[in-house]
Amino acid sequence: QVQLVESGGGLVQAGGSLRLSCAASGSIFSINTMGWYRQAPGKQRELVARIGSGGTLTYADFVKGRFTISRDNAKNTVALQMNSLKPEDTAVYYCNLNLLRLDKDYDYWGQGTQVTVSS
Repeated sequence: QVQLVESGGGLVQAGGSLRLSCAASGSIFSINTMGWYRQAPGKQRELVARIGSGGTLTYADFVKGRFTISRDNAKNTVALQMNSLKPEDTAVYYCNLNLLRLDKDYDYWGQGTQVTVSS
């Protein structure tokens, strides 16, 4: 089994900061990517940031310059530092893990953590 546990969500005022963390455990053989997605009510889940096994970084345009993703391979954790938060950042944030097993890949998701930014 693979499990993802997120932490760090909460309520902050606009302009504030939060740091989200995600710890992966279980049968983790080969990590392709780890990342963060978010979903606001009535909207599709969207990519926030992703980091590949080789360190390749991908950021959504709406968070560039404000958010930073990092990974600790030894601990199988990924973090998202969120600065200059805006009310439109309010959403449930989900940790994502994509694993490679032979010639196939598999996605795993955390339970989600609520981020609320007040104006």
